Amino acid sequence: MKFENVGLEKYKADLNRLDEIMEEHRLIRAGQWDYDRVTYDRKFELKEGVYYLRVQGYAVEGDVGAHDAVIQLMTPILGKHYYPHGIEYGDDEYYPEYLVKECESVLSAVKKEIESFAV
Repeated sequence: MKFENVGLEKYKADLNRLDEIMEEHRLIRAGQWDYDRVTYDRKFELKEGVYYLRVQGYAVEGDVGAHDAVIQLMTPILGKHYYPHGIEYGDDEYYPEYLVKECESVLSAVKKEIESFAV
């Protein structure tokens, strides 16, 4: 499921500040990066299953590995995890309404903070 109405994809942000903001909202980058891309995940373990809110981005300047990059954010997505195959993001997946609302709230808060320092 894509969160196209949030508008994060129109922002570019400094990687280090972005890491701080995402972590404040429990969106963790951990080892999910390479020198050009980043992925922030927030895991939701619910009675309906395990879901991941994912915010991805790519470097438009600098190097992620050197912690010196400007990241272009992409449209956030929500997916359901299926063991052992991975995460499915399709529109035919079931996403509990309360989870979707919580994700929208998290993304709105992230956007508000990013707006204050976006490049």
